[in-house]
Amino acid sequence: MGASLPIMRRTDAERREHELLSPLAAFSDASSGRLVPEEPDELRTCYQRDRDRIVHCKAFRRLSHKTQVFLAPEGDHYRTRLTHTLEVSQIARSVARPLRLNEDLTEAIALGHDLGHTPFGHTGEGALSRAIARWRGIDLASEEGRRLFRHNEQSARVVDLLEKGGRGLNLSREVVDGIVCHTGTQRAATLEGRIVAVADRVAYVTHDIQDAERAGIICEDDLPRVVVERLGASSADRIATMVSDLVSTSSERGDIAMSEPIWEAMMDLRSWLFHNVYTQSDAKVEEPKANQLVESLFMHYMGHLDEVPGEYRVHDCDAPEVQVADYISGMTDRYAIRDYERLYLPRAWRR
Repeated sequence: MGASLPIMRRTDAERREHELLSPLAAFSDASSGRLVPEEPDELRTCYQRDRDRIVHCKAFRRLSHKTQVFLAPEGDHYRTRLTHTLEVSQIARSVARPLRLNEDLTEAIALGHDLGHTPFGHTGEGALSRAIARWRGIDLASEEGRRLFRHNEQSARVVDLLEKGGRGLNLSREVVDGIVCHTGTQRAATLEGRIVAVADRVAYVTHDIQDAERAGIICEDDLPRVVVERLGASSADRIATMVSDLVSTSSERGDIAMSEPIWEAMMDLRSWLFHNVYTQSDAKVEEPKANQLVESLFMHYMGHLDEVPGEYRVHDCDAPEVQVADYISGMTDRYAIRDYERLYLPRAWRR
């Protein structure tokens, strides 16, 4: 018989964090806690438990059938919301580790950041915002009307309220804060959450190029020359450049940041993608259909609340439009399409 394997218990892991991590890291034993207090796990830290809860929840599994950029793409290698999430997690951990920040917290935030995304990506998000605005009689041209439904806030709603039959996952507050603040102007309270916000951008500006090239919409030579010169001539080079710059600049400043030339190049690339891929290309020809589908489902369920599953009607009973948005935002692309066909297409016309 060989030597026994020693067990690293939660208290050992928490002590090891203080020995190995930066004083600026978010330590597991200093978490702000959960909405509902729980007994600590014997083996896992609070952030490890949160990561595991996210990976095992239904909303995480549904990400594999939700659009990243291309609606209903023909091919097996286009990214989905799940593959994007895994890529964000990998990039974020690649930054957290050399900075000696809490990888478990970073990973939990990254894996949960898009749980509230709608079917059909940002197209579905906009359609739900418009549908809610019309229902409430809010001016569609106003900022409130355009942004009534935000996927980052919905992701927090998923983990706080909707999962597990309406009980939520009861995650640590640092994880939920990072999820909410991964997009928009508000920065996360932890450095780990701030890493995820940047890693999200790094992931989509590089990988969306690959998908657009696969679709024949752009080619590498189309990219702005200054971006290629600063970031690199391939997706791997661009990720390596941005990660390396993010680590070195963050280390110098004591906060999560890129150097000005690299940040500007990344944002220039993002703007270029918005003009040439996200809003103007053949990739968006199906958007009007997706908009009509989502808004039609919304109106149907507003008139038939009894058809909304009970787990979505536990909360906000005084705001049925919120309950309907919860249900529709949780649908995968293919489920939403099948539901629309069931409701609006004669049987003989269905695929």
